Formats: sequence, C-alpha cells, structure tokens
Amino acid sequence: MATSKRLLGMIGLGVAGALALGLTGCSGGGDDKGGSDAGSGSGDLITVGFVAVGPEGGWRQANEKNIQDTFTEDAGYDLKYAPAANLDQKSQIDNFTSFVDEGVDVILLSATEATGWEDSLKRAQEAEIPVILLDRGIEPDDTSLYVTRIAPDNVEVAKEVGAWAAAEFPDGGNYIVLEGPAGVGVVNERNKGFEEGLGDSSLVKVAAQTANWSTEEGKSVTETLLKSNNNDIQFIFAQNDEMGLGASQAVEEAGLTVGTDVKIATIDGTKNAIQALADGKLSYVHEYNPLFGETALDVVKKALDGDKVDSYIVVPSKAFDSAEAAKAALPDRKY
Repeated sequence: MATSKRLLGMIGLGVAGALALGLTGCSGGGDDKGGSDAGSGSGDLITVGFVAVGPEGGWRQANEKNIQDTFTEDAGYDLKYAPAANLDQKSQIDNFTSFVDEGVDVILLSATEATGWEDSLKRAQEAEIPVILLDRGIEPDDTSLYVTRIAPDNVEVAKEVGAWAAAEFPDGGNYIVLEGPAGVGVVNERNKGFEEGLGDSSLVKVAAQTANWSTEEGKSVTETLLKSNNNDIQFIFAQNDEMGLGASQAVEEAGLTVGTDVKIATIDGTKNAIQALADGKLSYVHEYNPLFGETALDVVKKALDGDKVDSYIVVPSKAFDSAEAAKAALPDRKY
C-alpha cells in the first residue's frame, strides 16, 4: 500500500499510529484467503494493526468483536489484533510502535488512557501510516495527528442521563456516582456531560468513587456508600452497566427497592442491562453504541484513498427510559 501512503502524505492528512505484534498478532477474520477487491493472495491484503483494550466488560467485547468481524480477509484485510496486557498503556504503546516498525497500512487505536500518545502518533505520521481512534479520544486533542475519532458522544450521552435524573427528582435528593478508573478520558467526559444535564437541579452529590467498570466493585462500593449514608441515597449514576448491575444488587441486599427507594441509571446498553431494566432492576439505560465496524471500514478506505474525513464521527445511540422500552428492544438486541 505504498502508493496509498504516498498519496496520503501528499494531501497532508495528519495521522499517526503504530504497532507490530509479532507472535501475538492474529488475523481478524475466517479461514478463507483472498477473494476481495484488495487482491487474491494474503500479500495483497490491506494490513490493519488494531491496538485494542481487550477484556473490559460487555461493551468492549461487543465492540472489538464487531471490528474483528468487519475487517476480515474476505473483505480484503489482514487484521492484527493486539489487546493491552492488563489494560496497561505501556503495552499498548509497545504494540503501537511494533505496528509502525512493521509498516502496517493503517492503525486502529482504542486507547486505555487519553494522555501520552503524542510521540507515538507523530512517529506513525512520519511513517505515513494513518491512525483512526476508536471510542476514546486523546489529550491534548491534536486532530492533526490522526484521521478521525469514531465513537458515540460521551458528553451528550451522559448529558441525557443527567437531564433524565433532574426530571425524575424535581424536589432533589441525594445521589452517588460510580466511576470508571481515574485518569481515563471517558470518565471525565461522562462526568462533564452528566453535570451539564443536571443543570440547576437540587440533587445533591454525596459521593463519587471509582468501581473500575466492575460489577463486583460496583456492588461493594455501593454497599459501603449506602451504609455510610444510612441508606439515604435516592439516585445512583453508574458510568457503565456492570457497575450499575452491582449497585442494583447492593440496593436490594440493603432492603431497598430499585425504582421506588433508589433509582439507578447506567451507560452502555448491553443486553444484560436492558434485561435488568425490563425486570425493574435498573431505572434508565443509555446505549453507547459499540457496533461501528462498518463506519471504521469506510473511514479506512477513504484515508488510504486520500479522501477527506471529518475529525470526529459520532455514532448514534439510543436511550431506554422504561421497562416497556427495554422489553421491546430485547428480541433484536445484538450485544
């Protein structure tokens, strides 16, 4: 794909990225070789380095599987999947660097942390390897260093959650926030949007604590916060479904009723959360749509052809605010 890279360089698309996976790199799609517009042999396939997050809950699993199912050999791609080791950024940077050194045609980056990517992205840019951000953005957000970011809008999604909460509690009440790991950009974005959505609501935040996207930690943190506040909590905002499902368990074990004593809102929209909403175990779920593989495929083609791409492509996502809405969605839920 040297011709595509030279063209990309001439039109001045600032992009970056890198990672070569050696023994851990693997093809993303089936056993059949070739049969695509890119050529009939594996040597003609477009090589895509996927600097991924790896195991981190239902949303991440659905997102990464969708990317792998999209960038197949039948579609003309050799996808090299490189999940982070224990969600460690250093392993991601190492993988990224390996992909650059290997000379892949394009890099897809789902960053575990927002900061610390400038040098890597500049190195990919010098190698004329376009980088496309999937889901999480980078800080500082220098759009000259990547082609585009493809993701739902964390701020807007969380803003809708905040607006819903403000409407549900016109007379106020106490609430807690279960957050993802400190330092992750998505945590800041979801906090920002939620607070914007609350506006001048009289809801009072009594605690905000990380539960690391985990059901188990969501349960234990909620247990602690309920006890320390004498169960005087009316609302819980969980920044992802797993933490919200853990909070739901804690609320019930405290002798409280979800939806009556305590309302729980979550973000992601996994099938487990939609089922819990249908069963009255959650109060509100906002989808953060993970199924944007086809959009990423289109962007890769445009980037390699030297076509202009918007710096941020927002993935549409739905809100589910009732058991009835959840029940209607469940039969066709894909993740």
